Amino acid sequence: MPLSDLDQQLIDRCLNHEEGSWLDFVDRYLGLVFHVVRHTAHSRSMTLSFVDVEDVAAEILLELVKNDYSALRQFKGLSSFPAYLTVISRRICIRQLIKLRRESVLGHVNAHRTVVDGSSVEIEPVLATEEVDRLLAMLEPRQAEVVRLYHLEFKSYREIGKRLGVDENSVGAMLTRARNRLQAVAKTESV
Repeated sequence: MPLSDLDQQLIDRCLNHEEGSWLDFVDRYLGLVFHVVRHTAHSRSMTLSFVDVEDVAAEILLELVKNDYSALRQFKGLSSFPAYLTVISRRICIRQLIKLRRESVLGHVNAHRTVVDGSSVEIEPVLATEEVDRLLAMLEPRQAEVVRLYHLEFKSYREIGKRLGVDENSVGAMLTRARNRLQAVAKTESV
């Protein structure tokens, strides 16, 4: 699909730094960016709050203006501009989702340990890794692999199912059993 005249004019206006051009760009494409963020999160089995969706969309927009609109300058017109923007948005979104998932899995540990015992941030990754390895060793090997793939490698249910040769619908049940096992272990250790 050729580049529409409206898209070409909007890109040119942004690249020439015309007043109001970026606001017009955002008005035209923000809905697409939000759709990409929601769809990408859903396909990776993540539920985002509205604030998280806004934050990821803001990161995408920041990347688009970075280095004097280098992403817009690289558009060659080989596809429609919305298709090009979708691909760029999805790539940035995936990076942000991985970051969000990492923060949700381990992020709170850094703040808590620093406040409680003054532990150094440099040793935190080692402590967290040792703790994760210890907990995974308490699971059956297949359960540990599912937990590792989902929580540490951020794979979707589909990707995990394919890698393990199980139905995608079985992955959630496997994760639930693994989490229940870890919760039981945590209860016995806290007693």
